[in-house]
Amino acid sequence: MEIPAELNVDQLNELLKTHVLKEADAEVPYAFYLDKVEISSNVKDTLMNSATEERLNQSTADHHLKITYFPEAIYRVRSVTRCSATLPGHSEAILNLQFSPNGQQLASAGGDTTVRLWDLNTQTPFKTLKGHTHWALIVAWSPDAKYVASGGRDSIVKCWKGEDGKKTSKVMKGHKKWITALAWEPYHLQKNGVSRLASASKDGTIRVWDVIFGRCLFTLAGHVNAVTCLRWGGDGLLYSGGHDSIVRIWDPKTKGQVGQLVGHAHWINHLSMSTDYALRRGAFDENCKPIVNEEQTKKEALERYEKALKPSLRIVTCSDDTTLILWEPSRSTKPIFRMTGHQKVVNDVQFSPNGRYIASASFDKTVKLWDAFTGKFLFTFRGHVGPVFKLAWSGDSRLIVSCSKDSTSKIWDVASRTQLNELPGHADEVYAVDWAPNGQFVASGG
Repeated sequence: MEIPAELNVDQLNELLKTHVLKEADAEVPYAFYLDKVEISSNVKDTLMNSATEERLNQSTADHHLKITYFPEAIYRVRSVTRCSATLPGHSEAILNLQFSPNGQQLASAGGDTTVRLWDLNTQTPFKTLKGHTHWALIVAWSPDAKYVASGGRDSIVKCWKGEDGKKTSKVMKGHKKWITALAWEPYHLQKNGVSRLASASKDGTIRVWDVIFGRCLFTLAGHVNAVTCLRWGGDGLLYSGGHDSIVRIWDPKTKGQVGQLVGHAHWINHLSMSTDYALRRGAFDENCKPIVNEEQTKKEALERYEKALKPSLRIVTCSDDTTLILWEPSRSTKPIFRMTGHQKVVNDVQFSPNGRYIASASFDKTVKLWDAFTGKFLFTFRGHVGPVFKLAWSGDSRLIVSCSKDSTSKIWDVASRTQLNELPGHADEVYAVDWAPNGQFVASGG
């Protein structure tokens, strides 16, 4: 098809729906890429800005250019502009927090050894969960929102019911050092109505637990130093990274390692998958309807995962070596692209929910935006005056929230590449931040 080079994104959307996708939903917006470079203004400008000498020589009337389109979220998440509630309760710093997949509850872990559940409808405390004897370091909701697990510096893992805060089993003991990461088995893979839970520790091991009976099903050993990050993929495999600078891939069926990704020169701090958002939502779509038929809900969860998986699973890791590496394990164990630009430790990295962008947070006080298919650098968000600890995406992939040592959180707009809002209020460092999957709330803790 021949098109004018001056066509902008809105005109490309109209052309696509009129002449190509005649059955398409008129409300769905699309993003367009010219040879993996996003068209932000018009086709001509994108071609000229990304062109090499060889490509310009090819760009004649006889040479065809491939424009790829991707659907965007129909709904829009509104930017956070003010603090709607301050939730006191923890007597020491909040070290981690996470919204439930259905957006109804918030769990927080604190240095006061407690885990607290908060009701988002009333924005009040719901339950205080006691049992850890040292700092509660991490919390993780099960993909059906029925359970919340916690891990602490006391080397134990605990699991609680989300509806009433009661313990599901005895304390899960086995790790020799503190817990660094938790990962639930994806909803579409669970059997007998309960997902298994995997925990990673500074002792270099990963343990998989039956949360109902509180017993360790098996242990995965292979890391020669602390394990810092852990993901349970929709393909059933576990992916872990640690202080040995290696990402290891495990198969729970064989209870052994099936691959490894080597490339970093220092500790791996975080790992993110292109399917993270779909797996986190688990049993719930953007409407957060209650589970009625589990088999049907599993089928829908699998469909959402397979949609997020296309064209293939991508993994991004960040490290103390100041770089990020983009991987595609199904095709090669070698890096697709090494992403350089940060000047200090990169502490956090996250794929956008639509899988098109990667955002990274660093101790160099910046948040950087990258292309999730090519690893190409896109933009640097500047504004924090202290190291950036964590970040989170809005469900529509249009906004990013980051938290920092400078006692603030900030909202960044991906399309305009600008800071939309600053969220002050904390008196000291902000260690944790999360955006509710339904887009209604942002929570920060420090």
